[in-house]
Amino acid sequence: MDWSRRRMLGAASMVAVSAAAPRLAQASTGVRKLGFHNLHTDEALDVAYWEDGAYVPDALAAVNRVLRDFRTGDEHVISPRLLDLLNTLSARLETGQRFQVISGYRSPTTNAALHARSGEVATGSLHMLGEAIDIRVPGVELTHLHDAALSLGAGGVGYYPSSDFVHVDVGRVRRWSGS
Repeated sequence: MDWSRRRMLGAASMVAVSAAAPRLAQASTGVRKLGFHNLHTDEALDVAYWEDGAYVPDALAAVNRVLRDFRTGDEHVISPRLLDLLNTLSARLETGQRFQVISGYRSPTTNAALHARSGEVATGSLHMLGEAIDIRVPGVELTHLHDAALSLGAGGVGYYPSSDFVHVDVGRVRRWSGS
């Protein structure tokens, strides 16, 4: 097989993989809502973050505020893709409960300090990009939350039964268990 044919086959396989990548179905009209309770700051937020075809800037700013790094006070843009993932997860769980937030955005300083204490904290954590969140939901068994997150087939899902949370992110599809 010559080099150009290998390149063509490689490119074709990349197209096939990206075409098979899971997509979260979202309505193009209507309203998307989420609720959060930050367990570290005791702040709560119920917000319509998307209405009739557009993300709502003030709502996104409110999400950024409630999901900030509670250790430093630093805020970061939370990925709308993460919000859409959580919206889909909430619908899958068939609950109107707020997500209890263990960790939303983490500054690089906070992430480095946590990594120094635990090898379970990734050095390149998606929390630092606003693309990951650690959650639980009142009245929903952690195993059910974990299974529902896995059933979406989108992003990373970490299961931490001893620490009582599930990690979800909008990175590549993968799964793991921690403590």
